[in-house]
Amino acid sequence: MIENQKIRPAQVIGPLGEPLTLETLPPPSTTRWVVRRKAEVVAAVNGGLLTVDEVCNRYSLSAEEFASWQRAIDRSGMPGLRVTRIQHYKSLYERQQKY
Repeated sequence: MIENQKIRPAQVIGPLGEPLTLETLPPPSTTRWVVRRKAEVVAAVNGGLLTVDEVCNRYSLSAEEFASWQRAIDRSGMPGLRVTRIQHYKSLYERQQKY
């Protein structure tokens, strides 16, 4: 085995409890990012299936955009990924930090 290669899992558990593999992740041509797809990609990175750099290259995302998905899930779970609710959850989180 090459020294720099890291052992990766063949599958990880997705946000809905289903197994995720490289084949079951959203296709690289994805342009419409619904909550489930975003959560699947974040779960793949958190589980070690892909790195952040690989995700950004595969899906043409900026590191900041992907990091915002991770923060949204950490703070509010999958509902935090909804585009129409981002501002609501952001202000809620900021209020909680004050107290």
